[in-house]
Amino acid sequence: MKTLIKALLWLLLIIIIFIIGALLYVKLALPNVGPAPKLKVNSSAEHVAKGEYLANHVCVCIDCHSKRDQTLFSAPPIAGTIGMGGELFDQKYGFPGAYYAKNITPEGISRYTDGELLRAITTGVDKDGKALFPVMMYHYYGQMDQEDIKDIIAYIRTLKPIKNEVPLSVSDFPMNFIINMIPEKAHFTKCPANSDTLAYGRYLTNAAGCMECHTQVDKGRLIAGTEFGGGRAFPFPDGSVANSANITPDKETGIGGWSEEQFLKMFRVRNDSAALATHLKPSETNTIMPWVMYGGMSDEDLSAIFKFLQSVKPITNHIVKFTKAKN
Repeated sequence: MKTLIKALLWLLLIIIIFIIGALLYVKLALPNVGPAPKLKVNSSAEHVAKGEYLANHVCVCIDCHSKRDQTLFSAPPIAGTIGMGGELFDQKYGFPGAYYAKNITPEGISRYTDGELLRAITTGVDKDGKALFPVMMYHYYGQMDQEDIKDIIAYIRTLKPIKNEVPLSVSDFPMNFIINMIPEKAHFTKCPANSDTLAYGRYLTNAAGCMECHTQVDKGRLIAGTEFGGGRAFPFPDGSVANSANITPDKETGIGGWSEEQFLKMFRVRNDSAALATHLKPSETNTIMPWVMYGGMSDEDLSAIFKFLQSVKPITNHIVKFTKAKN
């Protein structure tokens, strides 16, 4: 009996040592995506203009890295706050911690090299080697054309410097360990020619992160088989909830019955400055969809996205797009 107890104690000790070792490895050795590349982006007017378009209307970096007016439909960025960061994504929105959007004006990124910015945007590892929580969709950006990311970097280097000390992000347990396993090396692709409409639309859909918001999740992971089918819940601080739309070509519950013209019109109408200037009452129907930003995308690019979405698997999923807070 004593021998059995002794054996069990040794086994327990080995298990404890193994767990501690694994935790130390995850905490100290990860993330491991390799060193930041040594590079210098082209800051010509042409590249800055391309980066401005991508950062504002495709990847919508500026949407999360600015202060947003939650009293307006779609909560557009507030003038004078562009790139200053500070937006909080925490437990009340369903996140496993408190994550702050970084200051990406020159005031906030001056200590970063271009290569360090490229690594942060596309792998989720910051200048100091720390993992970033994928509120910023670096898994998608890491599949883009490296030249497009460089153009975004060229553009944000030109933003008006804004001094804004952003608090450090903090993960709850066990995410404070898991987060180190999330970053991965980038898998860059070449942006297809816009004449190859389907491939170009797929590229833009990835860059815009459409699948991330329009797919259901379980414990932060996308649920396979629900891609683009909508139904992901986005809670507001007041208790109301917005659910993402079904954008598959399902004719009954998705956009299968839409024409290309209808798709473009949806973006144009919801980007109208007069319509967006109306202040909402508490719990009045709202959305986290950054219509103001995506609405600035060119007709050619929106049309390519529409054609790609028409090619994905149709999913029947009835969506209640907004639920008011319970009194």
